[in-house]
Amino acid sequence: MSLDLKLVQIKLCACIAGALFLGQPAYAAEPAFPVKPVRMVVPLAPGGGSDIVGRIAAQALTEQWGQPVVVDNRPGAGGTIGNGIVAKSDPDGYTVLVSSSTMAIGPALYKNPSADILRDFSTVTLIAEQPSIIAVNTKVPAKSLAELVALFKAQPGKYAFGSAGNGTASHLANELFKLSAKVDTLHVPYKSAGLASTGLLSGEIQFMVTNMATALPLVRAGRLNGVAVTSAKRAPAAADLPTANEAGLPGFEYTTWYGMLAPAGTPKPVIARMYGDLSALARQPRIAERFSAQGLEVRATSPQDFGKYLASEVARWQQVVNAAGIQKQ
Repeated sequence: MSLDLKLVQIKLCACIAGALFLGQPAYAAEPAFPVKPVRMVVPLAPGGGSDIVGRIAAQALTEQWGQPVVVDNRPGAGGTIGNGIVAKSDPDGYTVLVSSSTMAIGPALYKNPSADILRDFSTVTLIAEQPSIIAVNTKVPAKSLAELVALFKAQPGKYAFGSAGNGTASHLANELFKLSAKVDTLHVPYKSAGLASTGLLSGEIQFMVTNMATALPLVRAGRLNGVAVTSAKRAPAAADLPTANEAGLPGFEYTTWYGMLAPAGTPKPVIARMYGDLSALARQPRIAERFSAQGLEVRATSPQDFGKYLASEVARWQQVVNAAGIQKQ
């Protein structure tokens, strides 16, 4: 072997060894996640579906990680205040967002949103979803969905529904109901789903398309009348309630989803860790039962699939806002 060829081999071996030596510390030095408390922002008030899902997820992750996952409710402006807080946070995984269908509605409703939903976030996972219940105050003279629609058509503009606020998922769900049933009802915005439920119980409002986690216990207790669920199939948690299609309103279908997101630029290994742990936890019987007790069905989709779904939801709610003639704020 010539001297020149030996020198080439020596240099090549040295380069490979150097690359391995330099690469190994970088891999070994990558910090574990998490090594400190994680802040979980819920952009809606306590008592609603996002808050319930966030607290179930936070408790499960706290036990899994050995680090506190602290729920921080930041309601206001249809969830856009909380969205902005997370979007502007350091992209290190220590501030995350648990939101709902509401965040997909914001782009259609706000001229100057606090964050670009599709640009400023990294999707982690779609945690769960649930149908809503069409719930009615017990003093309203309608015991079925068909009777309710007939009542609204007979007296347009007399009856009111409530929501968790302008631009929230509960607002647009009711607007979708109005469009499907071709009825004229009034909108009364509250600061949270919990306050809207209180208004429904007191008779301030007469009906509401509202999430199952909030409404089902009240229906079971006889404090509200449930006339239908809004899913394509009957909900396991409320199998005695017909779907809207079965009850005489074909084509009306609506489910609320809940998902976790992080600021854009959050490292992919951190996203993968959060997704992997949360999806595994959500499928454990003891955690899945907690979701099921609230009428929630676990989804735990991948970050990529959640990203595609979020984009499709933004487009869908833009169409509903346009059809309802709602002006941007």
